[in-house]
Amino acid sequence: MRDFWLYRYAPEVLDIEALRHPTVEELASALGGSGTVRTVPIPLDCTGGFDEAYYGRPETLLDPAARQAGSAWSFVDDRVREHFDTTLRADLESGAWDEEFGHLRSRPTYEGSLVIVRATP
Repeated sequence: MRDFWLYRYAPEVLDIEALRHPTVEELASALGGSGTVRTVPIPLDCTGGFDEAYYGRPETLLDPAARQAGSAWSFVDDRVREHFDTTLRADLESGAWDEEFGHLRSRPTYEGSLVIVRATP
């Protein structure tokens, strides 16, 4: 997730997420057997409520209710949330976000950190 645009605006949130979940390798090892890992494409209109669901709709994450759906936001302090809100809002208003990440707005799917780990005995 550190490749996701959100890392620029709220690295603390994604760092907390990384600490809370096992790695794909740890999951595959725990499942045993032979396994496969498949990336799950996230659609542009995804309503899943996780951060990457808004890959092409950054304005959505300016809504505290949308952020509340992602539990990692509850583990950061108000300063982090305020910095995120201020910097993302400024970059959206200036066009800086669109200049760098605007191609995501028309991308039908995004392949990020969402994967299916499957093991067979």
